[in-house]
Amino acid sequence: MLIKESSLNAIVDAAERLGKGELVAFPTETVYGLGANALDGKAVARIFEAKERPAFNPLIIHVADLEMAKELAAFDDRAISVAKKFWPGPLTLILPRKKDSPVSELCTAGLETIAVRIPSHPVAQDLLRRAEIPVAAPSANKSGEPSPTTPAHVLESLGDAVDLILAAGKCHVGLESTVLDLSVEQPVILRSGAVTKEQLETILPNVLYSNDVTQTPKSPGQTLKHYAPSIPVRLNAIDLEEGEALLAFGSTKFMGIRSGGAASDLPESKVRNLSESGDLHEAAANLFAYLRELDNAEFKGIAVMNVPETGIGVAINDRLHRAAGSQ
Repeated sequence: MLIKESSLNAIVDAAERLGKGELVAFPTETVYGLGANALDGKAVARIFEAKERPAFNPLIIHVADLEMAKELAAFDDRAISVAKKFWPGPLTLILPRKKDSPVSELCTAGLETIAVRIPSHPVAQDLLRRAEIPVAAPSANKSGEPSPTTPAHVLESLGDAVDLILAAGKCHVGLESTVLDLSVEQPVILRSGAVTKEQLETILPNVLYSNDVTQTPKSPGQTLKHYAPSIPVRLNAIDLEEGEALLAFGSTKFMGIRSGGAASDLPESKVRNLSESGDLHEAAANLFAYLRELDNAEFKGIAVMNVPETGIGVAINDRLHRAAGSQ
């Protein structure tokens, strides 16, 4: 793990590292973020492992400009107005995720919405411009600990779990960004921050706080609704029932079908393997996409092979238990 003062060379190095799938902690005006290439599911999986995050919660995607944000999310007139007034700055918008958005589904926890913002910190802006990719970046600390506002806080909390800390002194705001949900008809503040309700109401009428409404929040740090298949999910399967699809992990050599035959004989449409090599980061990266692909009414259900309860496997199993328990 390296700490580098945010010189031009250090920022270029950090941008290259992000492109290679490494984790880079960097300063924003709010707190230090733990950045990973949002297009690379395996890199995003490393965020959850480094933070020891207990579940796959939505992550805020940091972008260099509004045009990049529009490639990821659907902006209506309200969102455009808010973005033009408060970006760059400490405001995150929850918007409908575009169908062709290239961002890993780990970033959105399988939801149909996406959280995006443009930070105003000059180092963050330079890094994002040079990286030329959207960057997923929750706070650079272990889950449950106070958010870091200095490089020393990041080092103390994450240590060698991060590949590079891009240092630029203390964060100016020191509080996480305001999170505003514009994916619904009534604007809702899911998390308070430096951009206040009163400021938002200068261009948006009747902004509510999340405790004023009954909808399930979609913001980091809140109780979360996760994507769940419409058909039953059966965990720790050692064989297949007739009509089930298979979500595999590792070798399927010894997986059989109760009515006769082997899992290896199933058509491709009925099988997805999270990681044939048993790589938990690869499995995490594929999880939401593969659940969606197997969510088909022609199947009786989805049988899921055992995933080890170690490292990021804990988070994978948490998500699978949520999917199975929501039936």
